[in-house]
Amino acid sequence: MRLTLVVEIRLVKGMKLSKIEMERLVRKVFDELKSNNTITFKQPEEKVFKRAVELVVAEFNKEAQLDNEVNRMMDDLERQNPGSFERYKMFPLLKKRLAKEKGIVL
Repeated sequence: MRLTLVVEIRLVKGMKLSKIEMERLVRKVFDELKSNNTITFKQPEEKVFKRAVELVVAEFNKEAQLDNEVNRMMDDLERQNPGSFERYKMFPLLKKRLAKEKGIVL
């Protein structure tokens, strides 16, 4: 059985969640879906919960890897264009472009 969960979460810029906070987030989503009778589990709920947490953690890790890649690119660009480079303006533009190319939802 394969569980696919697509969640678009927009958080405060720079906000980092711990694994416990991610688990709470998934639990709240599950509780809301169950209270509205929107979801029916074909597998044990705990197994589905663990898989959902894994997917959320993986998405946050993808964004962290993207940030690292963008920072490396920014360092290279800054070395090539010393003095006239405005990092704070370029970072979000570059991150958005790379996310789109890689299919990462921000």
